[in-house]
Amino acid sequence: MSAPRSMAGGLAGLLRRTRALIRKETRQLLRDFSSIAIGIVMPVTLLVLFGYGINLDVRNVPVALLMEESSAPARGVAAAFELSPYFSTRSVRTMNEAEKMLMSAEVRAIVRIPADFARSIDLGTAEVQVIINGADANTARISLGYAQGAVAVWAAKEAGRNGAAAGGVTVEPRLWFNEANDSSYFLVPGLIVLVMTLIGALLTALVMAREWERGTFEALFVTPVRPAEILLGKTVPYFALGLIGLALCVVGSKLLFGVPLRGSLVILTIVSMLYLLVALGLGLVISSATRSQFVASQVTVLLTFLPAMMLSGFMYDPRSMPWIVQMITYIFPARYFVTLLQTLFLSGNNWSVILPNAAVLAGMATALLTLSVRLTRKRIA
Repeated sequence: MSAPRSMAGGLAGLLRRTRALIRKETRQLLRDFSSIAIGIVMPVTLLVLFGYGINLDVRNVPVALLMEESSAPARGVAAAFELSPYFSTRSVRTMNEAEKMLMSAEVRAIVRIPADFARSIDLGTAEVQVIINGADANTARISLGYAQGAVAVWAAKEAGRNGAAAGGVTVEPRLWFNEANDSSYFLVPGLIVLVMTLIGALLTALVMAREWERGTFEALFVTPVRPAEILLGKTVPYFALGLIGLALCVVGSKLLFGVPLRGSLVILTIVSMLYLLVALGLGLVISSATRSQFVASQVTVLLTFLPAMMLSGFMYDPRSMPWIVQMITYIFPARYFVTLLQTLFLSGNNWSVILPNAAVLAGMATALLTLSVRLTRKRIA
């Protein structure tokens, strides 16, 4: 009976020490106005600035090209897309295959040339259907303009060659996932990744590095508190602060911009918690390795905040980047989180996207938190 009692006593002691550290760190957090500003004021500020003030441009739009007939006019329209510098076409055989590619974000648009295209030209009623992923409204608008331009160039050539009949071809546009064609639908969900990065990585790295600089960690090391308990007690308040920032972004996106949340709020919360754990792990690893606020801030901005803004797909489509840069983007966890956010807000519970990206974040969180504990233990030794 002594062993179970010893284990119970050890667990009770662990919980008691961890609760004391959490209370102490929470009081310190509430007294620190800069931390509160980053956790509460910054999300609202970023939401307003990015939601109202940013428009983007794209290149090399990936398109699924569906030809339901192989007539000369149909091949001419297809060639107009294939030879365009604005599109990267992928030929498909069925509409079902094209729709699956659009749902999984493999392509941004579908160009469908119907089976009666050649006959409709003679009647003056020919149409080329363009179905566009409207999650990114700016990309959708530009893609639609490119598509209209490609068809117009082909129609002009045909009109000059065979008469004016081909000039009657029109484009029938449809937007998926963003019927309002509003760029804030695409940008606002991505703001959550910046908020989580600021709170989880940058703020945590600065606070922990400050503890190393002031020597307060050494005071804890002479107590019975273990390294894992120290890290847990110091990060739980910032984890809660990150969830507050998440709630502000979700509520603000709905009230200020009317952005829909088509996926599950529970799933959104879970994947956001996973990314927040990744960000916390990064902050802990950086602060433990540098032990300097200045160095920690520079390294954290370089490794977390800038990639979250530039390489995650939040502002710029990685498909428009050189292939070597596209490969680099997969190193950063923000790439997976942005994909999850845009899918859950605008597309819904698309499990083929949610599960693999969430699994990557879970693996990163486990590895980084484990590494942070080991680095802290080595510092103690």
